[in-house]
Amino acid sequence: MNKKDVVQALEKIAVYLEIKGENPFKISAYRKAAQALENDDRSLAQIDDPSELKGIGKGTAQVIKELMETGESGLLKSLAEEIPESLLALLKVPGLGAKKIGKLYQQLGIVDLDGLKRACLEGRVRGLEGFGPKTEEKLLKAVENLSVRPERLPIAYMLPLAETIEIALSEIQAIERFSRAGSLRRLNETLKDLDYVIATAEPEAVAAAIKERLAVRSITGAGSTKMSIVLDDEYGVAVDFRFVSPEAYATALHHFTGSKEHNVEMRRLAKSRGEKISEYGVEREDGALLTFSSEADFFRHFGLAYIPPEIREGGEEVERAKAAEAFRLIEVGDIKADLHMHTTWSDGAYTIEEMAEAAIRKGYEYIVITDHSQSLRVAGGLTAKRLREQREAIDRLNEKYHGTLKIFAGVEMDILPDGRLDYEDDVLAELDFVIAAIHSAFSQDVQTIMKRLYRAMENPYVRLIAHPTGRIIGGRPGYPVDMDGLIEKARETGTALELNANPNRLDLAAEWLKKCGERGVKIAINTDAHSLAMLDDMPTGVAMARKGWVQPDGVLNAMSLSEFEAFLKRPKKGVIDTL
Repeated sequence: MNKKDVVQALEKIAVYLEIKGENPFKISAYRKAAQALENDDRSLAQIDDPSELKGIGKGTAQVIKELMETGESGLLKSLAEEIPESLLALLKVPGLGAKKIGKLYQQLGIVDLDGLKRACLEGRVRGLEGFGPKTEEKLLKAVENLSVRPERLPIAYMLPLAETIEIALSEIQAIERFSRAGSLRRLNETLKDLDYVIATAEPEAVAAAIKERLAVRSITGAGSTKMSIVLDDEYGVAVDFRFVSPEAYATALHHFTGSKEHNVEMRRLAKSRGEKISEYGVEREDGALLTFSSEADFFRHFGLAYIPPEIREGGEEVERAKAAEAFRLIEVGDIKADLHMHTTWSDGAYTIEEMAEAAIRKGYEYIVITDHSQSLRVAGGLTAKRLREQREAIDRLNEKYHGTLKIFAGVEMDILPDGRLDYEDDVLAELDFVIAAIHSAFSQDVQTIMKRLYRAMENPYVRLIAHPTGRIIGGRPGYPVDMDGLIEKARETGTALELNANPNRLDLAAEWLKKCGERGVKIAINTDAHSLAMLDDMPTGVAMARKGWVQPDGVLNAMSLSEFEAFLKRPKKGVIDTL
């Protein structure tokens, strides 16, 4: 268990206690303990006695020790057995906190969304203290919205399902090759379903093995060429498995990967040569069917460079590929660093040293530690004093890792609602790399938001704007941004824009990444990691960059260490006079 896991367990205990209607002081004790642990700079392994931390008493310390030693809590387990797990789903309903959920549970016997909906329809909720007719009406509308299955689901929801499927497929001996296909392989932000192409000589055996290994709610289609299932997950995601012969695998993979528009362009090209493309191969005028060992060979047959899956959208990719020069888009192997990482100094789960060790395992040359700034108190933001103390800790670690990894001292600094930056310039001047970001006042109009962003970009020390639109895919649209104006200002000031690799964000979107490349604005592909596991989001970020036609020379963290150090020594353009 890492520190973040323990903090979440304490917060969950507090929620359960509040639902039960326990003593407010007892509830507060667990929330204070979680906050105290969150605010401590050390990892769990470095904390010998949790009770020594201000805000943690003997009782909560005992729970923390139990979690540290066993990975479980007897208290949490007993609470989970006593209180229906389905009640936690009610926390998703806007306007409902644990205290109100407790009233619904204790006084009306409501345990899930369906029960809440019935109670609202019957007019029973309005009679509870603290609710009323208007609250009941709002709750009913919110529950109905939550009950509607979205037509398309965010990629962050679909990726873990895909990984589970791929683990199962990799264990089936009758499968010779398999791959993602469709909109998942093109890395669309939202997906309707999942598609796979499987090369096998034994489709029946593969189908039977899939049914054994996956949680299947229903089978909607089965045959020698295709199997369609509905997964037994929250939304009932549909998955199509296409079974093809090994010889037809490359053309089938192309056929089921490209968008409709891309495939039309390819069929048009084939027709001009007197050929026809199908999922089985390429049919010549003489009736011969050509198959290929790889998609690269398939494209080469038409005199095209290999077209990466992410850009097979029916735009300019086919025409560009006719030059027969390979697309040089960014690849995971080009990434030399992660420039946005959080540690236990703010709201991260691991220490600087633990994040550094993980970066070394990934083969990175350097990293930047960018914990939150002082105004973001909920995330344990750093005062100027603590920022300087962190710099000293980084300097000590650089002595340890000399020649293996370079750690740069940075910060993710808030752009405050009134446009001010969270630190004065004398503090920023002491750092190697400053990221600026908006974390509050999302409802401001576009003119106010742009003034905040422009002021940050005009600062001589701000090198990067993090997650520039603040969006959460499928969750929130973010704040209003004039993206053309933002990109132009980035070009004028030499400020880079982030592609946040977190699958929930993927911010910037592909269309804006493409414009960055066209206007010479550099991007940084960062994980914004708050844990070791989140460092593994980098390939998803790189795939999104490829979708935006991003090339290695347009990416800050594709620079070698010496190139990055030289970049940091150069003053920003357009703001030199302010230095």
